Amino acid sequence: MSELQGALDGAGRRFAVVYSRYNELVTERLLNGARACLVQHGVAEGAVDVISVPGAWELPGAVLLAAHAGRYAGIVALGCVIRGETPHFEYVAGEAARGLASVVLETGVPVGFGLLTTEDADQALARAGGAKGNKGWEAALSALELADLFSKLGGEHAGA
Repeated sequence: MSELQGALDGAGRRFAVVYSRYNELVTERLLNGARACLVQHGVAEGAVDVISVPGAWELPGAVLLAAHAGRYAGIVALGCVIRGETPHFEYVAGEAARGLASVVLETGVPVGFGLLTTEDADQALARAGGAKGNKGWEAALSALELADLFSKLGGEHAGA
């Protein structure tokens, strides 16, 4: 029996990082982590396109258009939704997550999921380069590995 697994090698591949400007103190740190991860794993700096959107709600639409562009081996989606006093958290976070998952299924382009959903700003900052690591970096690692795996499986955008 053989096992297929993606490698963390982005050489010759192009990636998009789509990030939300809402809660920018957090999302800028996620963005920096994702970019550093991609470059450290062989993606040329000029092969990383950064696309910003107003908030997490807008992530799926921008990621879908980027995926349909046919330019990217993978996409990293970054945002931060902090629970507040209203039920917006459930609507925004849940629908954004659902929308991002549907992009992968519809297009075959891997999407690294870096949408933080936290109770407060301290939890968010801890996950954006603090004590809990950088989830932007981790989302980029997932996108890298899946881009290579999808390529091995014959995905449509494998060579992007």
